[in-house]
Amino acid sequence: MDLTLRDPIPADADSFLAAAGWEGAEIAPLAGDASFRRYFRVTGARGSAMLMDAPPPEEDTAPFLRAAKWLGDHGMRAPRILAEDAARGLVLLEDFGDTRMREHVDARRADETAIYEHAVAALARLHRLPPGPFAPYNLDEYLREARLLVEWWCPAQGLRIDAAGWEAAWTEALTPLLARQQPPVTVLRDYHAENIMLLDGLAEQGLLDFQDALVGHRAYDLVSLLQDARRDVSPELEQRMIIRYLAQAGDQPEFRADYARLGAQRNAKIVGIFVRLWKRDGKPRYLDMIPRVWALLERDLADPALAPVAGWFDANVPSELRAGGGGTYPA
Repeated sequence: MDLTLRDPIPADADSFLAAAGWEGAEIAPLAGDASFRRYFRVTGARGSAMLMDAPPPEEDTAPFLRAAKWLGDHGMRAPRILAEDAARGLVLLEDFGDTRMREHVDARRADETAIYEHAVAALARLHRLPPGPFAPYNLDEYLREARLLVEWWCPAQGLRIDAAGWEAAWTEALTPLLARQQPPVTVLRDYHAENIMLLDGLAEQGLLDFQDALVGHRAYDLVSLLQDARRDVSPELEQRMIIRYLAQAGDQPEFRADYARLGAQRNAKIVGIFVRLWKRDGKPRYLDMIPRVWALLERDLADPALAPVAGWFDANVPSELRAGGGGTYPA
């Protein structure tokens, strides 16, 4: 994640904090993410809190606030909202500390299985709730996301491709799962080791980065967790956690095929997003993660449920690009 030291503390942060009862608190910048949002730790007489700066018009705090409040009201561990000013794009949040799942499991592999078990249990608990007040994860949205690969990755590789065929292949592959996401569950959409904080002895986990929540298929966030773009999850651990999830949430016809469908869709989307972050936003570090994501995509494409999409890749993407882990990029 990028430390945005070039960006100053928001000019109106002091007045916002004073109105919230945090006058005189120290403000220190923290690592940001791939969006325009910035984060700061606020420390004062009342303890510590997190300041999110989500400046309009690039950002809108309303989806984050809606999701955080819904999750908290339903027993999920989202940060509590301490103060908010939507017009200025400022939100003061509960501070979850510094113990993030990603760094902890990388440093302490003995804890990996137990921590993933807790993350899977949290998903199963979320999926027992009624769906939240979010838009549907429908075919149009799946296709819009999948389109990112042909819009950004293919041009970066100099490929002339069958764009209509891409759309048709995904429509054929994804249409069968639409009926199986009824009734839907809340889908956080970015549920992975860099968005889970470990609290109070590691068993409790705090959720981050859920402002894009939709309602859709219950395999999606499981894919996000176990086919992580940012860290290697062994195939053995992935399979154990799928079995554990199904034991808690109940099996479903075609669940594993739908898991592969959504894995391929998500990984195609991520490849496109990472190239866009490089080309449009000047953030080349995301390119280093493409080989991992590409390997996951290829593994998902081997499932018979992805036959239409696999056929498109065979016809449109040279084997050397595929074997090379997702292409090459100029320095």
